[in-house]
Amino acid sequence: FYGHLFQLKSESYALLCLTFSTVQLYMISSTVLFYGNYVLCQCLGLLCVVFVSYWNIEWRGGFAWDASFLQFNWHPVLMVTGLVVLYGNAAILYRIPFTWSQRKQHWKLVHAALLLSSLILSILGLCAVFDFHTGYHIPNLYSLHSWVGICTVVLFTAQWLLGLVGFLSPCSPLGFRKLLKPVHAWMGMAIFILSLASCLSGINEKLLLALNGNSNSTAAYSSHPAEALFANFLGVLIVAFGLVVLGILSNQRWSRLEPGEESSRVSILLSADTNRPSWLL
Repeated sequence: FYGHLFQLKSESYALLCLTFSTVQLYMISSTVLFYGNYVLCQCLGLLCVVFVSYWNIEWRGGFAWDASFLQFNWHPVLMVTGLVVLYGNAAILYRIPFTWSQRKQHWKLVHAALLLSSLILSILGLCAVFDFHTGYHIPNLYSLHSWVGICTVVLFTAQWLLGLVGFLSPCSPLGFRKLLKPVHAWMGMAIFILSLASCLSGINEKLLLALNGNSNSTAAYSSHPAEALFANFLGVLIVAFGLVVLGILSNQRWSRLEPGEESSRVSILLSADTNRPSWLL
């Protein structure tokens, strides 16, 4: 009887050690995988900013703030930088494992500041295009791109103000925060997807209007000029950046847990891959 009891205890201890080692291995591999995706995200974001800036400098004549075509060139640069790259980085801030061991309140302020910077750049981008339209007597908000874009900025503004009141205000009740959190997360992803759609449709609209082939100095979009290929590749970079950001946001292993939820991290890690290698069993 005692020998059988000792054997059961030994097997239980061995199983516990194996489970602990498996969890540690998955946590390490999950962290390494996250930082690999995070570095890729930063590289793609930087390339998006470089490409949209180079496009408007090389082929569109540069920048100015005088209600001319050069002022319009600020519009794609500010929108891609603010509404896509900065917004995407703000969205994945809580997924960085480095932040999990730190006070969440500090990172809430960083999150809010990044989003505010993104919102300011987006509003400046709208000012650039509205001033340009006014100077050349072009109607505002007539295209699908402009409709989606203005709706995105309006939703973004409402989301930021609601987040400020709900999560940073000391008067906000805990129950309201719990109700608001899933809505805030869902709306954040929805706004980011709308941002991607706005920027992609804007790039395509600009190319269709600018590369119309009506002048001797302008080749038609359909003839594959260098500018069209470059701007199309910018669109591919924006899509790639968006997919990486959405992939990070959709992976529950990289979500920050609230106090008392640490046990669910183990469950997520153990259930993350049902087809484990045989040497782990």
